[in-house]
Amino acid sequence: MACDTGAKPIEENKNIVENENNNEIKKEKDMSSSLVLRKVPEFKMDAYDSKTGHYTNVSSEDYKGKWHVVCFYPADFTFVCPTEIAAMNAKYDEFQELGVEILAVSTDTKFSHKRFVETEPLLKGLKLTIGADPTGAVSRAFGVMIEEQGVALRGRFLINPDGVVVAQEVQAPMVGRNVHEFLRQVRAWQHAEKTGEVCPAGWVPGKKTLPVNTDVEQMTGRVGDYITVEEIMS
Repeated sequence: MACDTGAKPIEENKNIVENENNNEIKKEKDMSSSLVLRKVPEFKMDAYDSKTGHYTNVSSEDYKGKWHVVCFYPADFTFVCPTEIAAMNAKYDEFQELGVEILAVSTDTKFSHKRFVETEPLLKGLKLTIGADPTGAVSRAFGVMIEEQGVALRGRFLINPDGVVVAQEVQAPMVGRNVHEFLRQVRAWQHAEKTGEVCPAGWVPGKKTLPVNTDVEQMTGRVGDYITVEEIMS
């Protein structure tokens, strides 16, 4: 089971192509590279809308022009997964205030999603929509499919209103992600895109940004004149 196994390396499935002289081999990995700064993959899938308690359909078209996050998790009825879903749900209203839509996805069916939400105590009052990707097509498009196990890695993708992936986090199944840190990143990205300023490490609203949109020449090689380590770490 993906959530309770160690971080073992995944065998890479490679397609080997030989030319007519059998002296050149091209190897292509199934796992895609980073999606950051790329257009979000298009998708359509069945889903379970926890807010209404009904099955529905979702597609990438539904999120056009909106900030949104597509958040993959390995499987229903596991151990770390409901803690992550519950944590995202606990911050649902804050995401909504920021205009961010949330789509959770696993390779389970919509029927499994419904039963999972109905029986897991941590998911009482869940408001999220959970996409069903039983064929793994969407997980593959985002580059997070573990083919040997038939489940997805923990992959979280933040997409801006232009449909561009601006941040992604992908990790092995055994450790859950931090929703507080993700909210911080969302606020930083929204501020940066709105103002043209850039956000230093650990930035939160109210802290100092770096005005590269106006002072780029003066700042080059002299960032320490604008911000201190103490300010960064505070």
